[in-house]
Amino acid sequence: MTVIFIRTLFLVIIFLSVFVTLTTSSLYSDVRCKCICPSTEVVNGSKTERKLYIANVLPKDCTCYGVVLPQAAEDIRSKDKEFCPRCDCRYERRNTTTIRAVVILIIWVISLLVVYMIFLMLLDPFLNKRRAHYEEHHNEVCVDDPITMPLQSPTPTTTVLNRVGQQQDKWKRSVQEQRRHIYDQHTMLN
Repeated sequence: MTVIFIRTLFLVIIFLSVFVTLTTSSLYSDVRCKCICPSTEVVNGSKTERKLYIANVLPKDCTCYGVVLPQAAEDIRSKDKEFCPRCDCRYERRNTTTIRAVVILIIWVISLLVVYMIFLMLLDPFLNKRRAHYEEHHNEVCVDDPITMPLQSPTPTTTVLNRVGQQQDKWKRSVQEQRRHIYDQHTMLN
């Protein structure tokens, strides 16, 4: 059942990443012209603020006349000789394919971590049951008496499960102790 769940989760993640890639590719362009100009009040002499104008034009049209004036109000168009020399226009290229690849990689890493967390959550009851069963069996056997000692050593799987369980218990105790120190005593452990 967990294998089916994990496969379904992977298929959903693949579908979502392809969907996001296809939808974002049509929304953004790799080139743009960015002009930073004074606001309309600056031309009138009252303020010193700046305004940003962005357009998707050819490199030769990346000027105040090609980007700002088509978007500006009529009073700016009439003062273009005074307004345009104060604008700073730059043509920019960006690689959206690289940006998309990095975002998809981050999504995959997060997805794998979530799947790993779900796997550990599903494995936790099995570890606790197996460890409890082994500890009960171990408590029933008297270690000092050679007659009641088990004839076989624990299997490697049981040993690994015990180590994992012991580390998990140690970690849980450490977290509880840290919580107690922080919330009750308001001190941090070193």
